[in-house]
Amino acid sequence: MSEAMKKLQERCGVAADGAFGPNTARAIAKHYDLSPNRAAHLLGQAAHESGGFRLTEENLNYSESSLNRVFSRYFGEGKEDASQYERNPQKIANYVYMDKNRSKAGARGNVEENDGWLFRGRGFLQCTGRSNYRKFAAEMRLPDVMKDPDLVATDYAFESAYWFFDRNGLFKMADNGIGTDNIKAITKKVNGGHHGLDDRIAQTQKIYGWLS
Repeated sequence: MSEAMKKLQERCGVAADGAFGPNTARAIAKHYDLSPNRAAHLLGQAAHESGGFRLTEENLNYSESSLNRVFSRYFGEGKEDASQYERNPQKIANYVYMDKNRSKAGARGNVEENDGWLFRGRGFLQCTGRSNYRKFAAEMRLPDVMKDPDLVATDYAFESAYWFFDRNGLFKMADNGIGTDNIKAITKKVNGGHHGLDDRIAQTQKIYGWLS
């Protein structure tokens, strides 16, 4: 488990052993005043996205072949040579995540040198991009995040996920229950597709069982 989970447990007044289970789920729901539906959806999605609350920072250590597959929009024939970027996370981030290399719709506010790397995905739901970090810091009243973005991976991994759910209306969607269709709809909002849907359903419904 990550240090982020231990810090979250301390905040919620439960034994900080880093292990996520029924007691921790209940403590989180109580601390953040979340209904069983809302807590189950948030924690279920976060559990999947973070590999069981172990990962709080994006892994950009891609091989050449992985870059060509995952970021085919940026690498391949007639584009950048992936061999010049492989196994160099900072260089990768500062190419694929900078606004100058993205469409207007995909802009993330990364306009200053090294922004792609500085504001890479962190937290239980991978907050990414200077614009999102700025909104998160302002709306959650956590100004130190802009001075030290690593705080999203350590102190505020859960808060960033909570903020994402709240800002995108996912808590209201969660009120519609934990049926598979609703989990699928929320997954679409979180993931942009339905990657890992079976696990998301299993995690969400398991946690709901703990809370109800």
